[in-house]
Order: sequence, then structure tokens, then C-alpha cells
Amino acid sequence: MRIGQLVKRSGKTARTLHFYEELGLLRPSSRTNGGFRLYSDDALLRIQWIERLQEIGFSLSEIQDFLARLNEQASGPEAMTRLADFYREKLQDTSARLARLKALETDLTNSLEYLEGCRPCDPLTPRTACASCTEHHDDTQPTMVAAVHRN
Repeated sequence: MRIGQLVKRSGKTARTLHFYEELGLLRPSSRTNGGFRLYSDDALLRIQWIERLQEIGFSLSEIQDFLARLNEQASGPEAMTRLADFYREKLQDTSARLARLKALETDLTNSLEYLEGCRPCDPLTPRTACASCTEHHDDTQPTMVAAVHRN
């Protein structure tokens, strides 16, 4: 496929794809007699791989460095071992990040549930009274609510 088709299928701009090529992250499979780049379906896989690595926090230059190190491996098994080690490390990082996000989700949910109890308060209640409110709540204020009132 030509660059325009790859743009449509990948959702990237032509400039982005050319930049990937400049960095050595993407290569056309061939060129036409007129010099136009032609890409195979493998180019879509490479673009998706780049996107995934960016989603886990890699810059394009870091992806370029990683790919260069991976390509330095003399044998397929060595390269696949390095790739597996890399993915294992990233899976641990991602799992830790998910756990932090899950805890944040719980904190936000608890805070919203607590704040729903504030709806029946008199609109003229001074904000300073919120720090010690027990009128509409059975439990203590979640940290994300208490931190606003106590400082």
C-alpha cells in the first residue's frame, strides 16, 4: 500500500510515518519505479507496536534505542529472550500503575459517595462547618474530602 493508504488505515499522518522511517522504526517494503514508498500489512503491526510502547511511557527515541539493542542480538532466541524480559518488566510496571489507579478510583468513589450526603445541608452553612460535619454522614471524611477542609 502507498503512504496515503497507510495513513488512512493507521490513523497517523504522513509526516508521522515519514518521521518513524527517519528514526528507523518503520521501513517501506519496497518502492515504485517512481520512488513512491510501498508498505506491507506488517507496517500496521509496527505502528500498533510503537503506539503500545508509547502508551506505557516510551518516547520515540527510547523506542528507537530499544529496537537498536534488540536488533544487535545475534540469534532469534537471544532477541526473543530480551524482548520477553522487557515485556515482563513493563507488565510489572503496568500492574503497579493499575493498582495505583484502582486505589485512586476507590478514593474518588468514596469521596463522591460522602459528598452526596452534603446535598441536604442548608445553603448558608459556612464552609468551616464542613470539617467537623456529622449531621449527614455516618463515617469519617475520606482523605480526599478531609484534606480540602483541614488546610
